[in-house]
Amino acid sequence: MEFKKFAKQRKELRVLFASSEVAPFSKVGGLADVVGELPLYLDKQNVECAIFTPLYGSINQEKYNIEELENSQLKINMGHTQHIFKLKMCEIPKTKIKVFFVDNPKYFSCFNVVYPKWCDEMYEMQRYVAFCLATLEYAKLLNFKPDIIHANDWHTAMLPVYLKSNYKYDDFYKDTKSVFTIHNLAYQGSCDKSIIDFANMRWDNVYKDNCLEHYGRVNWLKGALYCADKITTVSPRYAQEILTGDFGEGMDYTLRGQTYKLCGILNGTKYERAKFKVQEKPYYKEEIQRAFGLKPNPNRPLVAMISRLVYQKGLDLIDFAKFELMKLPCDFVFLGTGEEGYQNMLIWASNNSPNMRAWIDFKADLSDKIYKASDLFLMPSLFEPCGISQMIAMKYASVPIVRAVGGLDDTVCAYPNSKANGFKFLGYDAQSMVNEIKNAIWTYYDRKDDFKNIVKNCINSKFSWQDSAQKYKFLYLDVLNKKNF
Repeated sequence: MEFKKFAKQRKELRVLFASSEVAPFSKVGGLADVVGELPLYLDKQNVECAIFTPLYGSINQEKYNIEELENSQLKINMGHTQHIFKLKMCEIPKTKIKVFFVDNPKYFSCFNVVYPKWCDEMYEMQRYVAFCLATLEYAKLLNFKPDIIHANDWHTAMLPVYLKSNYKYDDFYKDTKSVFTIHNLAYQGSCDKSIIDFANMRWDNVYKDNCLEHYGRVNWLKGALYCADKITTVSPRYAQEILTGDFGEGMDYTLRGQTYKLCGILNGTKYERAKFKVQEKPYYKEEIQRAFGLKPNPNRPLVAMISRLVYQKGLDLIDFAKFELMKLPCDFVFLGTGEEGYQNMLIWASNNSPNMRAWIDFKADLSDKIYKASDLFLMPSLFEPCGISQMIAMKYASVPIVRAVGGLDDTVCAYPNSKANGFKFLGYDAQSMVNEIKNAIWTYYDRKDDFKNIVKNCINSKFSWQDSAQKYKFLYLDVLNKKNF
């Protein structure tokens, strides 16, 4: 593919997105959905977007028609070694949004997963330092001069730091501002300080308390908090929560000093033109009940949980409450992969209960059917920056049962309320979760009119990317000191 340089800026704004994962090419969590969908709606707001992401070995290049750009070889010296990169490109399916894949066999294409397990800490940091440096250099080669560089999570937190250090006096980036989005504060990119030499950064510029230094180590997320021009989170509630000790992950003190540039913008989700028909649910329910070895019964509530099986998602509560859940007059289906202990717990529950079943895997088509089949959708998270699953569940008339944290609290209105679209509990304990599951089940059985109203409110709830994109555009204009109205 010919290496074409970008023409002069035609749209109102030009934004470079950098992310470690982008749907549909590489996906582990909600980050991929955000970066794969938000630019589509920004484009409609007269914002030109280009997305940069690593080319992992797991990405199907043939399926997405990913082609290498001619003469794209780039050489960068890092850590006393010359590293060679190539650049490949395609468009997000059915759009004109360009996605650029940074190719390096030492760091990315050698793995058939996005985040390899048991990876050496320093090597993991080098991977994303290399990606960020290559991204900045490739943007110059492409003549994609961004008004905003939008970095996401610690994997691209180096970008705001580079803009305020190595590229501070670079003419190409002299007017470029940075926005940093926290998708999950628990992951911060903390490592040994020797990474500074590999990153070609000057110690006196970056290794200080108001940049990268954090208790004698480098913390890339902390550097981005100080260097970015704006900080966003993926829900308004999470922006407030991370200022506290309970949710701040040791970074709350730093964040309280940056509140003047912190805001929360709720993620959105895609909506089909035609709403889901509730009448179709029994067909999907029977299919899932049979697939999971449950006795088909259209009148028995089906509770679903589709999630990464990690501590954040409330699997401890499921473990503590499993014997009580086995006695409830409903069925549970779990879909996901994650920590081995949680996987084994769900497998044990599947083998030793009449109503709990787990599928330790992730399959998009099966996930879609479970959403459509389930009557209730469980999300008992310890913390949840935004959560997209509850939005998807509502689209398919699956009523969410959530803990009132982060984006779950922003999107779910609790029963009893005429506008209720779900059930919520406050305490992070197994009994609070079980009580709310019971409340939902008995509403399903005994308060049928109320439950029908909740289902109706779910289907009518809309969390559109269009609204989110407009807020992001206003934020970009504000960063650039331009009028946003």
